[in-house]
Amino acid sequence: MKLLDALVEQRIAAAAARGEFDDLPGAGAPLPLDDDAMVPPEVRVANRILKNAGFVPPAVEQLRALRDLQTELNAVSDQATRCRLQARMLALDMALESLRGGPLVLPREYCRRIAERLSERVGNVDAPGAGSQ
Repeated sequence: MKLLDALVEQRIAAAAARGEFDDLPGAGAPLPLDDDAMVPPEVRVANRILKNAGFVPPAVEQLRALRDLQTELNAVSDQATRCRLQARMLALDMALESLRGGPLVLPREYCRRIAERLSERVGNVDAPGAGSQ
């Protein structure tokens, strides 16, 4: 087998020296790799079909929402708004953990109520004794 590998490498090197690979589409650009190396092959096919049909798993949607919230958080300087965004991020993160089947499995409604409660408390940050509830 090593002889065959050496022959293939030799022919590839000769073709590259002649410039046969110079005008290939996408030359110089990174290859579009999907991060599914750890996904079993039988699941990859189903994921690819759903992806091509435009469907996105709930976990991916939540990760996108978390990324968008993080971007918004980085652009905001108002402390109350930052706290509300962080509360929403916490609720999304907890919901994402429940989708993963992680150690903390909480109903989505419970996560939403926690985020609302934190947002209410943040609204009272400027009021005296706001943190002593």
